[in-house]
Amino acid sequence: MRYGPVFIKDKFGRDVELRNAEVSDSAEMIKYLKTICGETPYVIRDPDEINLTLEQEQKILQNKIDSEDELLLVALVEGKHVGNCSLMSFGDLRRYRHRCSVAIALYQEYCGLGIGRQMMDTVLRAAKDLGYEQAELEVNSSNANAIALYESMGFVKYGTYPDSDKFADGTYGDSYWMMKKL
Repeated sequence: MRYGPVFIKDKFGRDVELRNAEVSDSAEMIKYLKTICGETPYVIRDPDEINLTLEQEQKILQNKIDSEDELLLVALVEGKHVGNCSLMSFGDLRRYRHRCSVAIALYQEYCGLGIGRQMMDTVLRAAKDLGYEQAELEVNSSNANAIALYESMGFVKYGTYPDSDKFADGTYGDSYWMMKKL
């Protein structure tokens, strides 16, 4: 879906542009994925699992642009890509059409600046405008900052996925399933 641009301010007063990801962002998106996956254990991949070719990423982004019910929103601070927030459908089954999934990640240096909250607000408004009735997400149970953000935005924990993540050192982590009525 096409969205934006929308301009907001971060906590330092810098201009932040929110817009849909474009095919021309493909190389930057691959770099971003590899970087954020190495910065935090709270995303679902390790950096070595990012094996997308430029052509594959271009196709993914074009599919998001062409979609009528999905969005990949990017944030740019002074022209630099700093994070993504996605809105994904659960498919075309009638019983699931009211549900969507959301996910967000920013480079660590841009966390805590209000960008993520504004990106989530934007994506949740888009979801409601598209007719979704509830937004869902999964979050690592030890990611206290993200959980606090989601709860402050009206998401509620409804369940736990025990041992949902297995890390390279052999340890496990739980995840919460959270939902917000739109």
